[in-house]
Amino acid sequence: MRSLLLAGALLLAHASAAVHAAEPLQVPRIDGDIVVDGKLDEAVWTQTATVDLAYETQPGDNLAASVKTTARIAYSNDAVLIAFRAEDPDPTKIRAFLRDRDALYSDDFLGVVLDTFDDQRRAYEFFVNPLGVQADLIKEEAGNEDDSWDGLWTSAARITDTGYDVEMRIPFATLRFKDTDGVRRWGASFLRIRPRQYRYQYANQRIERGNRCYLCTFDKIEGFTGVRQGRNLEIAPTLTVIHAEERSGPGAPWQGEGTDIEPGLDVSWAPSPNLTVNGTINPDFSQVESDQAQLDLNTSFALFFPEKRPFFLEGADYFNTPLSVLYTRQIADPDFGLRVTGRSGKQAYGAIVARDATTQLLVPGVLGSGFRFLDQEADVLVGRYRYDLDKSTTLGAIATYRRGDGYDNGLAGLDGRWQKGVHTLRGQWLRSESNYPAGIGIADTAPQGDALFVHYNIGNRNWSGNVSHTAIDPGFRADLGFISQVGFERSLIGGGHTWFGKEGARISRVSLRGDWDITHRYDGQLLEREVEAYLGISAARETNGNVGGVTRVRFWNGQLFDETFYTLSAQTTVRPGFKAGMFYRTGDQLDLAASRMGRITDWQPWLEMDIGRGINLNVNYTHQRLRRDGGTVFDAKVIDGRLSWQLDPRQRVRLSLQGSDVARDQALHTRPVNLRARDLASQLLYSYKLNPRSALYAGYSQGGYSDDLQNNLFANSRNVFLKLSYAWQPQF
Repeated sequence: MRSLLLAGALLLAHASAAVHAAEPLQVPRIDGDIVVDGKLDEAVWTQTATVDLAYETQPGDNLAASVKTTARIAYSNDAVLIAFRAEDPDPTKIRAFLRDRDALYSDDFLGVVLDTFDDQRRAYEFFVNPLGVQADLIKEEAGNEDDSWDGLWTSAARITDTGYDVEMRIPFATLRFKDTDGVRRWGASFLRIRPRQYRYQYANQRIERGNRCYLCTFDKIEGFTGVRQGRNLEIAPTLTVIHAEERSGPGAPWQGEGTDIEPGLDVSWAPSPNLTVNGTINPDFSQVESDQAQLDLNTSFALFFPEKRPFFLEGADYFNTPLSVLYTRQIADPDFGLRVTGRSGKQAYGAIVARDATTQLLVPGVLGSGFRFLDQEADVLVGRYRYDLDKSTTLGAIATYRRGDGYDNGLAGLDGRWQKGVHTLRGQWLRSESNYPAGIGIADTAPQGDALFVHYNIGNRNWSGNVSHTAIDPGFRADLGFISQVGFERSLIGGGHTWFGKEGARISRVSLRGDWDITHRYDGQLLEREVEAYLGISAARETNGNVGGVTRVRFWNGQLFDETFYTLSAQTTVRPGFKAGMFYRTGDQLDLAASRMGRITDWQPWLEMDIGRGINLNVNYTHQRLRRDGGTVFDAKVIDGRLSWQLDPRQRVRLSLQGSDVARDQALHTRPVNLRARDLASQLLYSYKLNPRSALYAGYSQGGYSDDLQNNLFANSRNVFLKLSYAWQPQF
């Protein structure tokens, strides 16, 4: 493996990068402002710079766009002003539905991506569908794209006889950019998505297939001299009211601690265009969106759930590193928090300070992991620094520290990324030292160790190859992260090839990819040797299919076992507004509890349906069955359904249902288990959003279960909740 890594490093010397020769587009400054109503009837739009989205970049390879799209851009004292006119030969086929924010990706939509520091590292994305629904994201060239970021900006759209028009007003206070008195140069890409038989994508610039740096393809825009950001102070008081009750059985009285009223305060301040300070006192971290239901019946590792709390989502991309050393859901119940993020020249930095009312631990091992809790407070500190040596090379450092009574965990390390031409190289080294209180079931109360990750990737429009190596000591701990396995070394080599269909062909793309990896325990014991390969197809009706398999040798409970899986996945647009898909897996799988081989079947169909302009139905179903020795170890069914009615761009009503039904054969288990267990949870939620940070949520939720002792499903928990927040931006 070391020789492979060396060979990959030597190849870096032959890299090449595309150079843009186009002159920057001069963005004019205009006096006055616009009314954001989707009507391009103001005189401002005759004074702007004009951009044509001339290229079809998907599925075509930089073909001439088959429909005309024109963007117009200018700026005022305090905002970027952008308008689009998207023509369509048959406007009746435009796909547009009223949806929640950041949920328009199945629709027609268009927008702009702005690299405001012009460093090809990070960009803002702003999109609008033909009914005015917004989406905004942060795009990192390192590969992350995060729609949890919510900026304050206004937009409107309307469908016309020739297509649709969009107006956007993006305040400079929403953006971060170089603090200078002179002309500013930004990278910009104007995009339009038009789903029909294929998901067509149009852009103002060429995007070559296999390009390793998307932000490097952007055209340049210049202007924004002497723009005014104002005080950039936002004060957002919050109020959460919850009345929760539980009962021990059918007919038992409901009991609770009464109504809990929790006021809070969030403050955001940007003292300069490239620095943001966020503070929170008694923060409201109640979670409005419920987690996706998951099964954990035959796994030894803890399940991962994404972060959904607003304070931690803001600026989260500043703290991303190759290894997951910051997983903010480990900060379970904070009393207060402070976050600073900023950029200065080639530098980017961030810091988080918090006080957590509880201490949640993810205890990792060689073959499994799980969560434990210390009933005590903990102080949290996170620091991140990144420096761009040049256009190709970035170096970074990160440190995390958590301390409680008789407990502390500290971690620090370096990381880097090099990307040029067809080559990408990433790496990270970390060191941790910890102390845990006695009596919590951890064998080593003072572990320490290192973690190393190296990954090299090479590829172009048709082929790719990658090699990686990960080594984590048994004493390594990232208590603020999500590293669930330690005490191993893993090496991987893989690659793939892609074939593209001719223009207009029903099959637009075929890909073949695979890899081989091997994992050893820290003492040399083989843990896993695996080979996997997949064949993928993209076709008409936005259809994607994938078939493949995995075969591996796996170590468990002192023995080696052979496992083989075959998988099939597919999705298609049955008709506009109706998508369906499925995942199927079958093969020989180890029953971990019994250390015996069985036969697994895993079936996961799903559908997404739009009804009328504002009703949306999402249903995900999972059915897993593990059989061995003539019986059924478990037969589990899980359903997650969500029905939403978007009354208008601000108001939404959503009903969600999550349920599971698990049956087991007691004779195949060494420990007592329920022969049958069921649970059901429901939530009815109403939301009204003036903007992402000024909103009202009101709802009711209820949960219930049944098992061998309680045969009939009964409700054992219920709560009513109200959540209010209002973002106030004082003008002084």
